[in-house]
Amino acid sequence: MSIVIASILWVGLALMVGLLMSKLMKIVHFPNVTGYLLSGVLIGPWVLGLFDQGQFNNILSSVSWISDIALGFIAFTIGGSFKLSTLKKVGKRATVITIFEALGGAAIVIIGLLIGYFCGLKDMGLSIPMILTLGSMACATAPAATLLVIQQYKAEGPVTRTLIPVVAFDDSVALMAFAVLFAISKVIAVGGSFDVIDGLVIPLLEIVLSLVIGAAMGFVIALATRWFKGRGNRMMICVAAVLICVGLSMIETSTLGWGFSFQLSSLLTVMAMGAIYVNFARGIETTNVFLEKFTAPIFMLFFIISGANLNFGIFMDEAALLVIAIALIYIICRVIGKWGGSAIGAQITRCEPTVKKYLGFTLIPQAGVALGLASSAKLFFTSLGDADLMLTGDLLYTCIIVSTIVYELVGPLVTKWALTKAGEIPQREIQQ
Repeated sequence: MSIVIASILWVGLALMVGLLMSKLMKIVHFPNVTGYLLSGVLIGPWVLGLFDQGQFNNILSSVSWISDIALGFIAFTIGGSFKLSTLKKVGKRATVITIFEALGGAAIVIIGLLIGYFCGLKDMGLSIPMILTLGSMACATAPAATLLVIQQYKAEGPVTRTLIPVVAFDDSVALMAFAVLFAISKVIAVGGSFDVIDGLVIPLLEIVLSLVIGAAMGFVIALATRWFKGRGNRMMICVAAVLICVGLSMIETSTLGWGFSFQLSSLLTVMAMGAIYVNFARGIETTNVFLEKFTAPIFMLFFIISGANLNFGIFMDEAALLVIAIALIYIICRVIGKWGGSAIGAQITRCEPTVKKYLGFTLIPQAGVALGLASSAKLFFTSLGDADLMLTGDLLYTCIIVSTIVYELVGPLVTKWALTKAGEIPQREIQQ
């Protein structure tokens, strides 16, 4: 069987299994993303064994572009949350809290992993690039599971009103933190000289150019909506623009003959494009409805591929203990950092006592953006061809998958508990 046929069959099977698993998740009251991740594990090489390991790796390589595109649409959605009218209403409170809770999660995870690094995990395979990369991923929060709890239990109050804009904005902080920390990690990983140019100027150049090019593309597609007024045409404009930005971000400047090498961040480029588009385009509401329908199977495949990429082989050798140790440190430290950071931000902005006490517990869920960042990091470390760096990619990716499953299982329950304790879920809803 050719790899093309095998890939087509696997994608079709993935969509069918994902749909069935989403029905099961509704029965047990878990987020769909958890079902999609489990679907990937199920139809991967380690459970049903429909394909051998070698053939399955070829299938994943042939469909890897789906993850790149899905991540682009995720960034576009995040950028779409930066509507000026919304930002004016949110004001200082959500902005300050978002910065503190996102960076708080990153800082405590990095500190916790550094302690583990100097206490023996270094000898087991934990590296500084892995620590910095995982730290940047700790910023991200998955809004879907949190908002689902709010809607299901009709929560209302200061915690809820603060939570909604915070979860909408903190992924943008995660993207910027990842752009900086992962750029530094790459320099350390390849063994290059770490100087101001490589460690600070190049990452800053990547961020600035990504934002400028993304903003320019945003203005272009916003103007295009004045010429193309059909909903389908406007949707195709957005899809084309996302694909172009993702494609541009894959071009290494070294191929252009420049004296230094860098790549645009597809996440920041598309996010900037989405932010400009949502503020200047026409007919975005109806276009977004069409776009959501178009991207639904892409997002499903992204999560299924993420689950299928989970390397259970790591749990069968000496690396198993390291994975468990890193995952535990990451899970615990991220929760501590999110809670502490949100409490500090709430204190600075003089929020209500319930916001200071309970907001951090509602920020536990983590999924799409963290998985996308982990996927990008794994691809980079794998592409270097070094056995140790390939192990680094597998380790950090496995840790994010494991922690995501834990967060998506536990997060909604903790969110419900926190909103109940804050008195923002009506008593009649609690008893249902």
